[in-house]
Amino acid sequence: MMIQQLNNTAPEVCQQIYQVFQSSYKIEADLIGVQNFPPLSRTVEQIQQSNNEFYGVIVAGELAGVIEISLNEFSVQDILETALEIESLTVSPLFFKQGIASLLIEFVLHTKAFEYAIVETAVVNQPAIKLYEKHGFRIFKQFTPEHGIEKVALKQSGYK
Repeated sequence: MMIQQLNNTAPEVCQQIYQVFQSSYKIEADLIGVQNFPPLSRTVEQIQQSNNEFYGVIVAGELAGVIEISLNEFSVQDILETALEIESLTVSPLFFKQGIASLLIEFVLHTKAFEYAIVETAVVNQPAIKLYEKHGFRIFKQFTPEHGIEKVALKQSGYK
């Protein structure tokens, strides 16, 4: 297994990212019991135009998992802090239960400089919550955005 940065502006790579997102998010939508799941409406063009960073695990030449992150700076009491935000983490169903999600999380947590990392997921998505907790994330907020799917935000202090 190899992790590499993905060039989401390249049409072929973007299509591969889109396919992993679609196959994984369909299963997540079923898991949380919703018909209208916002990540499923994300288009190839939106992925291609994103300024976020994408990293993938390649297994036997195939894109097995993708993590999408952004690094955002915030001023906290006149101190500049960097937050690593995990925007999405998906694994192709063909590669479930092989440690790919953990590999991607560990990769970004150990290669990026930040004060804290944040991720959001559905309250009922216990597998995701347990995965993030295994990597030191803790729930710090519960909320319901406009789309109506109750969510939790998890936070982890950085390794900087």
